Amino acid sequence: MTPRELIGEAEVPGGPPLRLFRRGGDFMIVLERNELMSTRMHGSEVALGTMACDRLASHKAPHLLIGGYGMGYTLRAVLGRLAANARVTVAELVPGIIDWARGPMAAVTNGCLDDPRVTLTMGDVAATMAQATAAYDAILLDVDNGPDGLTRAANDGIYSHRGLADARTALRPGGVLAIWSAAPDTAFGRQLERAGFAVETVPVRARENGKGATHIIWFATKR
Repeated sequence: MTPRELIGEAEVPGGPPLRLFRRGGDFMIVLERNELMSTRMHGSEVALGTMACDRLASHKAPHLLIGGYGMGYTLRAVLGRLAANARVTVAELVPGIIDWARGPMAAVTNGCLDDPRVTLTMGDVAATMAQATAAYDAILLDVDNGPDGLTRAANDGIYSHRGLADARTALRPGGVLAIWSAAPDTAFGRQLERAGFAVETVPVRARENGKGATHIIWFATKR
């Protein structure tokens, strides 16, 4: 087996560092012993983008907020579905993630951060949502492991009552909050409903070929 090669390390505010590995032509972002994402398994990240866009068919010139760039699969999926008059704001907390995207992973990134529809904001997506009122047609969150935080304790606030209220305020009428999770969480689905959303829970496979682990995406429409 080809050994993993450590490419770099990125500091996470309030949490342990992330490490980027390469094995052959594949990349992996790892937190301690947990593989958070890889180029081998990104089907659910793509689904987060495409399925959110499918729910915006009636929105003209939509503005989307993506929380967490990761490896850019959600962003590239969104750009592939949206028209030229759409806008996408990407909020990324970890500068090293963007350094990797523009450096060793440039071939994977494929220039998506330089698309004229994209605005990159460095900082916590929670702060971006808290400062916005009726600004976005959709908010896509792929932050941490979902509501069951892993990367940093502060991420739990995104999925709290206050965090969901901020997301709802930041959405336009009929806007969609799409949340990726590594595992089901029935209680969180109910929490979304109590926060004023109509909720659809969709299981998706980790791989684009329909195989791999099952992840969850909540599509919560602002009532």
